Parts: sequence; structure tokens; C-alpha cells
Amino acid sequence: MIKKAVLIILDSLGVGELPDAAKYGDSGSNTLRNIYLERGLDIPNLCSMGIGKITEAGCSEKPASGSYGRMMEISPGKDTTTGHWELVGLPLDFSFPTYPDGFPAEMIAEYEKRIGRKVLGNYASSGTEILKVLGSEHVKTGFPIVYTSADSVFQVAAHQDVVPLEQLYEFCSIAREMLVGDNPIARVIARPFTGPEGDFQRNNADRKDYSIAPPEDTLLDNLKNEGAFVCGVGKIGDIFAHRGLAEEIKSKDNMDCVDKTIEAMKKYRGEKGLIFVNLVAFDSVYGHRRDAEGYGRALEEFDRRLPEILEALDDDTILLMTADHGCDPTIKDHTDHTREYVPLLVAGERVKKDNNLGMDLKYSDCGQTIADILGSKKLNSGVSFREELII
Repeated sequence: MIKKAVLIILDSLGVGELPDAAKYGDSGSNTLRNIYLERGLDIPNLCSMGIGKITEAGCSEKPASGSYGRMMEISPGKDTTTGHWELVGLPLDFSFPTYPDGFPAEMIAEYEKRIGRKVLGNYASSGTEILKVLGSEHVKTGFPIVYTSADSVFQVAAHQDVVPLEQLYEFCSIAREMLVGDNPIARVIARPFTGPEGDFQRNNADRKDYSIAPPEDTLLDNLKNEGAFVCGVGKIGDIFAHRGLAEEIKSKDNMDCVDKTIEAMKKYRGEKGLIFVNLVAFDSVYGHRRDAEGYGRALEEFDRRLPEILEALDDDTILLMTADHGCDPTIKDHTDHTREYVPLLVAGERVKKDNNLGMDLKYSDCGQTIADILGSKKLNSGVSFREELII
């Protein structure tokens, strides 16, 4: 009997453009293949699990050690929140609002009134670039930097020596309270930074996301309500507005996240529930910065740690690895996510070997399958592929 699922999100590891990618400006996107074509990849463990049977990644054609497939998002958009929610059974029929020309003047005026000071910026930018442009002025004035991207995000950046972390978090809590109703922005993000002028560095370890709450119950809520444990590692708690989780474990970077995932697997040995993990650095550190070389190194680094995760699997545990969207670092027209299929790799003692689950699965099929395997309440969306997966 399978009692526990470990669901790891390789944040932004897309495997090819979706049929509607052109609408999003993402024609030709394929995060994994394009990284491989640009700089090569040495990922033997991911290859062994079957990732090369999904898209070109420099893998041999040996039989896969587990099951594999490809999933597509049915919700509009390509943002983190939408992707994660759909993966656990909650697709959306709307897109969160975006503000490519900056936020409305009345919104900013209300925000300034609530936090008691002016703000800088209010336009779409990458986080590193806006620090180069406005970082020094922020240090002189103490005014926080507000900016957005092509995603539905309200980002607030501040130097930790000018605006202490707790105050920055309070500024973001105020924004989160504001941005609902007619302005349901998916995420408010605290973006602290450090360093001297001319060498400002983002402090990603203390980044904090304030997500809008899911409008309906997800797999997480159901499992928790049924008495199973639900443990979020990385930024999972932030994405789900800290709902449906019994434990949240923060991490500094991808490798710290792997360490803490393995610790959680040992901690919950023999118990029924879900360990839900997000490896965010693929996206935030490399994808958005269009750093294909760094993204490739990060994938190789994770691949070297993958045997440790597989060794930590009990006979009653199943491992599923996928992504929430793409972020192809070779696409130079923009620096945002890319509308792509995502891979699905599944391992475990009772998982069928060299088994193609299909190339047109839906995100919600993943959550529905986990619910089916763990004996949880059926989700409102998705089709279980348990019979095709488990021996």
C-alpha cells in the first residue's frame, strides 16, 4: 500500500511550447531542449528516469527506470500560482491581472497612503535591473521600490539596512490586503537586497511571497482535513497562502531544499501524507535572468543529488517530479515565464518501469492520481492515471 507521495516541482523546467504558446509570445520555447542545444547537459539520473523520452536532452534510448509523461496546463496564463494550484486539482477559468505599463495611479496612491511613504518605480522590470536604476535613490530616500513583470505580481524591494525585513514584510502584508476584489493580483513578493551602492545583491533567502488564497479546496486541504500530514518545502506555503499545510520548511536554495526534502522523507517515514517541494532557483536565479549556462549547471547539480532522493524512498512512497510552467533562458524577446508542456517523472517500488503515461496529460491529472493512490477525496478536476502507473 502506498501511503506517502513526494511531489517535487522543478520550477520552470518546461519541455516544449503548448499549442497556444504564440499567444503568449513564446513560440519555439522548450526550456530543457534549448538549454541542452545551447550548452549540453550531463544529467544521467534524469535520463535514466525517462526525461529524454519526453524531449531532446542528450539522453540515450535506454529503458526508463520508472514511468514518464508530459502534461499541459488548461488554465490561461503561465504564472507560478496558477500552475501549482492546477497541479493539485484547481484549474482556473480566468487569468490573474497583469500590469505591463505599471499599476494604476490610484492604486499606488492608496498604497502610499497605507504605508505612510512614497514609492519608487511602478513599472515592469527584472529585479536586478531595477536595483541598478533605482537602488541608490532608494537608499537615499527610504522609499521602497515597487515593480511588476509580465506575471501577476506586485513586488516590493528594499535594502535591509534602510528598511528592516520585518518592516518590508509589513509593507507586503498591507499590499496583500489591498490587492483583492477588482485587483486580485496573484502574488505580492518581498524582495530584500543588501550590499553597497554599485554592488546591490538580492537576498533570495529572505524573499517572501504573499499569494492570494485558493478559491476552493485543493488536494492539500483534503489530505489535511482527513488527518494526513501535508509538508511544504521551499515556497509551497507562500503559494497556497499557508493553507492546507501541517508543516512548512523554508529553504535557502535548491541544494538546501534537497537536503530538507530528504530530512522530511525520513521524518515522515511510515506516515500517510504528502511532501510538496518547490525548487525555485531554476526559475528565479537562472530562467528569468536568461542564464542558460547557469540553468544547465543547476540541473546537473540537482541530477547529482537525485540518487539520494531515490534512496530515501520507502516501499510505501511514490516520487513524482514535474514543473509549474516553463522559463526558457534562450528566449530573448522577454524575461518572463514561457507557456510550455511540463515533464512528469514517477519513481517508486510499485511504479511500472519504462512506462509512457501519455504526452497529453493535464496538470490536474497529477493531483487526481495522488488523491486516488492515497485514498483521499476525489478532486473536482483531473483524471487519475493510477491504473496505468501502479503495479
